[in-house]
Amino acid sequence: MRLLLVSDLHYKLRQYDWLLGAAPNFDAVVVAGDHVDAFSVVPSEVQIAALSASLAALAQQRPLLICSGNHDLDARNEEGEKTAAWVAAVRGHALAVDGDTIEVGDTLFSVCPWWDGPHAREGVERMLEEAARRRRGRWIWVYHAPPESALSWTGSRHFGDAVLAGLIKRHGPTAVLCGHIHEAPFKRGGSWIDRLGDTLLFNSGRQIGDVPARVEIDFARGEARWISLAGIEEKAIQ
Repeated sequence: MRLLLVSDLHYKLRQYDWLLGAAPNFDAVVVAGDHVDAFSVVPSEVQIAALSASLAALAQQRPLLICSGNHDLDARNEEGEKTAAWVAAVRGHALAVDGDTIEVGDTLFSVCPWWDGPHAREGVERMLEEAARRRRGRWIWVYHAPPESALSWTGSRHFGDAVLAGLIKRHGPTAVLCGHIHEAPFKRGGSWIDRLGDTLLFNSGRQIGDVPARVEIDFARGEARWISLAGIEEKAIQ
């Protein structure tokens, strides 16, 4: 299983174009939230239309897993909590989105939505309880925010998700693929890789330009590498 992880592309369509060319080199591609740029002058409905087309094209290349991030919220659920209705609408045969648990090869993936309140959080907890009963081997979660770790360090403070940390301790997934804290891999004291117990944590970070910062994970070789404008770093993950 070879995975490509990116996150926080924030409507950089040229970075999605780059992914189209890179995807065939991997078994699956993960985009861990914040597809939309909430601060862009481009209206959100225009962004969503373009992003939906890009994601559908990418899913034709390789299995694609995407979760929502805090920038992606465009609707409200029955309890009044913000949700990403447009992300659910792009679900397809090879495109797993919020709430999906799917198998790709020998790996089980669970895609967790951004939770804006207790109802959505409880839904994620139920989803993971059900997925845990399906687990037979490698189990990977996709969620936008990291738990408190080197991946949540901005250079001045941590922005880790305490609820996620508790869920990781309860279920012990193989890995969690996330983003949200753009600068963590680039800051002293931060990182693109960490562990919580036996669970591997990855955050690709965000960078300028037409090529995204990314993490390539090769479970067969037991290694991962982070590639960015800062250079290339490699780590063993066995």
